[in-house]
Amino acid sequence: MEFSDSELERYSRHLLLREVGRAGQERLRAARVLVAGAGGLGSPAALYLAASGVGTIGIADGDAVELSNLQRQILFSSADLARPKAQVARERLQALNPQVAVVAHPLELRAANVAEVLAGYDLVVDGTDRLGSRYLINDACVILGKPLVSAAIHRFEGQAMTYVPGRGPCYRCLFPDAAMASVASCAEAGVLGVLPGVLGAIQATEAIKLILGQGEPLIGRLLTYDALEMRFQEFPVTRRTDCPVCGDAPTISVPSDPAGTAEEGPASLRRLAPRELAALLDSAARGGAAIRLVDVREPAEFAAGHLPGATSVPLAEIGRRDWSSADQQLTVFLCRSGARSVRAGAIAAQRGLHGPAHLEGGLLAWAASVDPDFRVT
Repeated sequence: MEFSDSELERYSRHLLLREVGRAGQERLRAARVLVAGAGGLGSPAALYLAASGVGTIGIADGDAVELSNLQRQILFSSADLARPKAQVARERLQALNPQVAVVAHPLELRAANVAEVLAGYDLVVDGTDRLGSRYLINDACVILGKPLVSAAIHRFEGQAMTYVPGRGPCYRCLFPDAAMASVASCAEAGVLGVLPGVLGAIQATEAIKLILGQGEPLIGRLLTYDALEMRFQEFPVTRRTDCPVCGDAPTISVPSDPAGTAEEGPASLRRLAPRELAALLDSAARGGAAIRLVDVREPAEFAAGHLPGATSVPLAEIGRRDWSSADQQLTVFLCRSGARSVRAGAIAAQRGLHGPAHLEGGLLAWAASVDPDFRVT
């Protein structure tokens, strides 16, 4: 199909590039890309894909726009608060480029729907912020033979890598253990607003290169970015022959929702309400059963204020410790809002800790219902 005059003008800077030209622009127009997650990463990635003329863009996101999103999620505005992200993203992308088709998938990708959703696309850009979702999307892409561009962000740092079937390692090759990939979410640890813009643009670049068949993708390479140091680094990653999804004898043949993941916590994880923990601590102070408090926030958060007797073990270090040697006293994991402590309890349980517990609602809930003078940063 010939390009219209408006398309020739819109993509004129692409057409001047020998590596793109008319043939490349036709490839872009014929491409179908799914952006999983319309947040900090998905926003810039989707905008650049639409501007570049990718013919069909899917947006999979089951969340609604919140005020805290607007610090970094540039697809949305204050007028969009409480509206479904997928719907708003479709409107914004079509306004940017009416010549592309945008499909809204207002849902969370799960094992029950991921194969059906991905089936309509050639390539996936993963901008999700949940660890379980990253593994699910990775597994689905490997099983279905779809290229995948992944990225993740944390505070001032980000990372990106690309998977192409048969050409290199997948996400599980890099992080075979969920504990190794587990970091606090943006809501828990914060994130520099411009950081996802850098990584999202890298994801869009990788996707466009794959569509064009140009350049050298991030296959077998983990690209990291430190915004404070303004430094990029690259680390080689090799395919693991024992990888459960892309290895020589895979044990994962269908996508599945992670059971007992660090996000949901194991069934054995005891959930303590703030007043319940306060009563246990009071009993311990009077000679009752001892309690170990493990604060899994970042060191700076811990230094700003913590419960008396708590030990600082940042979440990233939980998986590096052998918890099987811990004595029988109750170990309670603490964090700001309760999400990191759930993950910490799950990881420690996998590494041998018997009967872990966590503070439901985190230290914010503690301050609200037990100690109003306790400051949480």
